[in-house]
Amino acid sequence: MDAKKTTESAKAPSAWAPLARPAFAVLWTATIVSNIGTWMHDVGAGWLMTDLSPSPLVVAAVQAATTLPVFLFALPAGALADIVDRRKLLLIVNAILGVVAGILAFLVSFGMVTPTLLLLITFIMGTGAAFMAPAWQAVVPQLVPRQELTAAIALNSMGINVSRAIGPALAGFLIVAYGLATPFFINALSVVGIIAALLWWRQPRIAESQLPPEQVGSAIVAGLRYALNSRPVAWTLIRALGFFIFASAFWALIPLIVRNVLKGGPTLYGILLGCLGAGAVAGAVALPKLKARFGPDITVAAGSIGTATVLAILSFTDNPILAAIACGLAGVSWIAVLSSLQVSAQTALPNWVRARGLSIFLTVFFGAMSGGSLIWGKVATLVGIPTTLLVAAAGALLMIPLTWRAKLNQGETLDLTPSMHWPQPLVSDEATHDRGPVMIQVTYEIAEKDRANFITLMNELSAARRRGGGYGWTLMQDAADPSRFVETWCEVSWLYHLRHHERVTGADHAVQDRILALHRGSDPPVVTHLIRA
Repeated sequence: MDAKKTTESAKAPSAWAPLARPAFAVLWTATIVSNIGTWMHDVGAGWLMTDLSPSPLVVAAVQAATTLPVFLFALPAGALADIVDRRKLLLIVNAILGVVAGILAFLVSFGMVTPTLLLLITFIMGTGAAFMAPAWQAVVPQLVPRQELTAAIALNSMGINVSRAIGPALAGFLIVAYGLATPFFINALSVVGIIAALLWWRQPRIAESQLPPEQVGSAIVAGLRYALNSRPVAWTLIRALGFFIFASAFWALIPLIVRNVLKGGPTLYGILLGCLGAGAVAGAVALPKLKARFGPDITVAAGSIGTATVLAILSFTDNPILAAIACGLAGVSWIAVLSSLQVSAQTALPNWVRARGLSIFLTVFFGAMSGGSLIWGKVATLVGIPTTLLVAAAGALLMIPLTWRAKLNQGETLDLTPSMHWPQPLVSDEATHDRGPVMIQVTYEIAEKDRANFITLMNELSAARRRGGGYGWTLMQDAADPSRFVETWCEVSWLYHLRHHERVTGADHAVQDRILALHRGSDPPVVTHLIRA
């Protein structure tokens, strides 16, 4: 190990450091309890469907019904979480989910559930999860300092997997001992703890904009525009898509692997998922130091190789012990990839678009998981489970070199806090919020020796203009005076342009300072705002 890596490893916060923050510790603990109920529900739903319909496609549809709502609704959910009070949103959605879980428990206890009804209720609960996920992830940076963000995200993933280690095994035992309705009743009760924790927590105050709140539709567009013009975000999404579409084969087919390949029952199913959770917990403990030593790209590649190995093992073994070992490796691999990708997404987003950006990540994540689940279920119906797992393993390995150029954590060194360095524009009383579109022009004078560097920097700045809400960006050179350049871009309305003023980051400011250093005019560049008459 070289000196640099040794220093980085020494500086890595403890995996447990965020638990010293009371708000994080309380919400984390309550979430574990709630997630135990969720995993018990998932095990119960998956096993119930194998009783109601043994078709691989129908069983895989349970996984799809869980993940598809996030793919469909994550974008409006993220926009909503950036507009409204995130704490209140989480309280309302959790309360609704508790009621729906209770209804399902009663329906199961009276034998009134059909495959269609189970898929419908699973879809409704997945929709609730879709509206919670961006808000939950967006509040993490409010609970811990930036240097503990990796550890906090790993602990959140660990919490899910602690729940995964307890919930499935407990569900398998309770299904055998007390019947299929028991996991659903416990899931309904588990929501109480998370509601109590949210009522206790007081969200820290954030400087509020003096501008009117965004509408959901325009907020979604702004989030998409930011993601499309942010290389750190785009590269994270590419890596996520390349992994999850193949890793979904494990999650979609594990109930059928237990029943048809391993010839086991709900107890073995719960044990295997418990091994997976235990592996994820072990991986989460080691993850901060491993990432500090090897970096996120190697960590994700190693997790992809581990996942491919698991799929290959499960394709040929009928030994429950070997399958349990494979599930432990699956947990380590899953936490390595998921946590690394989540940190990469978090560090690439400023606060104003954080929930929206994370919702785009979740859309890719769950879209790949739900689409992959349906694909692998169909393939398994046609060619069998072992062949399907081998195909998925080969795909996971192939994605490593194909996506290697998309580097992770590119936003970690960027200053994404608002710079607020743009001066307030001089306008007349007629420049009301609803007028638009707006055209902004900036005129520069650049010496011949600096023009190549200037154009390179301006192309970098163009992405920042688009991230903040601009479109139609151009850079024109005066035919009569080659030293004169005019930058032009448009925004939807005067209100959108004022929001752009609030969203310029420290990283954008640094690029603009480098450009201004090349400007040779006696006065600063002339900025003109034009509004459609």
